[in-house]
Amino acid sequence: MKLNKAGEKVSVVHVVASLYPRHGGPSRTVVQLTDSIAKNIDISVSLLSQGALGEPSVPSSTGAIDRRKIESSSRIALSFGLPIRHELTNITKHPYPIIIHNHGVWLPVNHWASSIARRNGIPLVIHPRGMLEPWAISEKFLKKRLAMTLFQRKDIDSAKVLVATALSECENIRRLGFRQPIAVIPNGVKLALLGDVIPQPSFLNENFKTALFLSRVHPKKGLLNLIRAWSNLSPENWRLCIAGPNEGGHLDEVMSLARQLGIQDFIEYVGEVDGDQKDALYRSCDLFVLPTFSENFGVVVAEALSHGLPVITTHGAPWSDLEVYGCGWWVEIGIDPLQEALRKAMALSDEERHAMGARGKEYVRRYNWEDIAKQTIEVYRWILGKGDQPQCVLTD
Repeated sequence: MKLNKAGEKVSVVHVVASLYPRHGGPSRTVVQLTDSIAKNIDISVSLLSQGALGEPSVPSSTGAIDRRKIESSSRIALSFGLPIRHELTNITKHPYPIIIHNHGVWLPVNHWASSIARRNGIPLVIHPRGMLEPWAISEKFLKKRLAMTLFQRKDIDSAKVLVATALSECENIRRLGFRQPIAVIPNGVKLALLGDVIPQPSFLNENFKTALFLSRVHPKKGLLNLIRAWSNLSPENWRLCIAGPNEGGHLDEVMSLARQLGIQDFIEYVGEVDGDQKDALYRSCDLFVLPTFSENFGVVVAEALSHGLPVITTHGAPWSDLEVYGCGWWVEIGIDPLQEALRKAMALSDEERHAMGARGKEYVRRYNWEDIAKQTIEVYRWILGKGDQPQCVLTD
């Protein structure tokens, strides 16, 4: 899949505001995407981010990427994206990168990436990563409406291609009036490997089945609906495990509601998990629940499926295939639909639940990073006039 003349590499610069592990899925999916793209010997990949001094970043799995995390001790400089602006100005001097791939919108970092690409005539790819979804726009609506008027629409209009992680995200972008080509390319997932046996988390009790919520503890994720649905069911032999970073103190609101409803003894918060600890948690649970109001993809759904867990999620996430392939429930947003799905899941026998999990593991193989990197490279080829329009690209 050569993109350029023999011996020449295509230089692609990926820009993301942050790779801080607590900042959710994009911190990991951007790294995993660039890791996979960098396996192509004809592409030179740079990954630019910024952060506070000493702040951790999600690591790459390969040394083939030119990673540049621009650190600053100035909160003001970081908030205005000035470290990235300076670095991009330097990196776009001769020789120019062939493509700038910009992950995100709204933030100054993303604005500098778009404006510098535009000023230097560098083809721009914008990956909104859910930031143009209705729920995201409704947050700080007046501020975002002003930003759209002042710079954001111009930035997005300057992109050669937009990338959506699901058809629903593509449709929401179109509703905002953007008409350039959109490539619909999902996020990937690292498929779970059997490997060595990992010790079970200490809080698990063999007398209970465990339903797992693993994501940011944030109002958008619908945990209050889950707590109310759980209380209405009051399942005697099930417990709920909540894992993930507590954002803005929302966990206090969640646990306060659990105490008010008298179910606090059946709920365990285990904090943030990653790596082997996260794998162990997935493997040790019996059901995965993401009662979200809005996701452009929902990588935790794919992770849960790869570990053989049946999944319950809402129409706020683009996972209708759960029901098409018999590996979970895709329900309307709200307490009652969630409660009914939980009731059905908890009524399954172990054999039925394991069979559903096995179907999920088989289905999720389509979300491997190698294929996703290949689709992304095909988009690059097309932008550069070196290939046909990929099937993933929609032009109307």
